[in-house]
Amino acid sequence: MRLAALIATVSLAAPVAASDFRLQFPLDCTLGKDCHIQQFVDHDPGPGATDFTCGTLSYEGHKGTDFALPYLTDMEAGVAVRAAADGVVRGTRDAMPDAYATDANAAAIKGRECGNGVVLRHAGGWETQYCHMKRGSIQVETGAQVRAGDVLGEVGLSGKSQFPHLHLSVRRDGAVVDPFAPHSADRCGTPAKDTLWAGPPPPYQPGGLLGAGFSTGVPAYDTIKQGHADETPLDAQAPAVVFWAYAYGGRAGDQLELTVTGPDGALVSDSTVLDRNQAQFFRAAGRRLRRDRWPDGTYTGTARLLRDGQLVDSYSHSMTIPAR
Repeated sequence: MRLAALIATVSLAAPVAASDFRLQFPLDCTLGKDCHIQQFVDHDPGPGATDFTCGTLSYEGHKGTDFALPYLTDMEAGVAVRAAADGVVRGTRDAMPDAYATDANAAAIKGRECGNGVVLRHAGGWETQYCHMKRGSIQVETGAQVRAGDVLGEVGLSGKSQFPHLHLSVRRDGAVVDPFAPHSADRCGTPAKDTLWAGPPPPYQPGGLLGAGFSTGVPAYDTIKQGHADETPLDAQAPAVVFWAYAYGGRAGDQLELTVTGPDGALVSDSTVLDRNQAQFFRAAGRRLRRDRWPDGTYTGTARLLRDGQLVDSYSHSMTIPAR
């Protein structure tokens, strides 16, 4: 069965009636710790995009929820994707490579934007679709019955994707339903009390810090995304101490503050204001070595993401330069 055909034909659903259909969290990760929600279903009926809270964590025509991992190393270590509800496997795909979508591979991806994945059919006309899974990880076959919580495979980077994540689509009778706001397909506002989640819904975080680290120079963005940028602990004779922070959900006007304190007190203090919305981004600041070696002791870098003067998220990372 072609998974892509399901993606191409779905539309946004009208408000759904109350239902016994409920979803379990689909990943083996903890939100805010080792995964986050990068994008939600688009609730803007026009050419713009907004998530269900009227926030910016969506893009034009997005029809699912993106549960993302910070780094490629997290994906390589393996994070299980689990069935969100009892159902029957309607189709799978498992042979597409895990690679960033680029102009060079656009033709190979066309019509298979979901990448590797699984479609489950549930009672009452419901379906769930799991996209961008890791090649070779799918553990179920078409026609198999699964229970909520059963492992389907692992998070990957296949199909049309720019970061390792699971794209979860929920549909009823072929129309997209946002599990966070099933009764308001074409409007946004106060988070819904009645969701499709079993128990409290995953908390909404309007952006945040994915990680931070120290290096001897400003790292390449690809190195950060791969999970290889942190050089902690730095050598006492490192040419520079650079602190970087990796974030998501940035809005124009957001302020990212980077500070480093060392054994002798304040070492770095830097602040950047975003000039545009950015789904993911990083900033770095540091100081060059001005003597024969860095002082022995603990160095702590702190990143703070501020929006309209209010703290959105913060992240601290420490290292120790040992005594000679």
